[in-house]
Amino acid sequence: MQLGRVLGSVVATEKTPGLEGIRFLIVQPLDKQSRAKGETLVAADAVSMAGPGELIYFVASREAAEALPDRFVPVDHAVVGIVDDVHLEEE
Repeated sequence: MQLGRVLGSVVATEKTPGLEGIRFLIVQPLDKQSRAKGETLVAADAVSMAGPGELIYFVASREAAEALPDRFVPVDHAVVGIVDDVHLEEE
C-alpha cells in the first residue's frame, strides 16, 4: 500500500465491462512525510467516496484488480482507504 493525495477525477463515458459505476481519481503518490513522490496516476475508487484533497492509500497491480466489486478488471491502481491521521515514530 502507498499513501497518496487525490487531486481530481477523470470522466470516462465509455468503460470496459466490470468498471461501470466505478469512479476514477487522479492521485499524487506521497512519501511518509506527505511529500510528492513520483508522477501522478489514475486510480479506480474502490471505496466510492474519496474526493479531491483527501489523503488516501492505494494498491497497485493484481491487488488493485481484486479491490473492486468485479475482480480482475483492467486497472493498475485502486484507492482502498481514506486516511484519518498519520503518526510517525521518530527515527
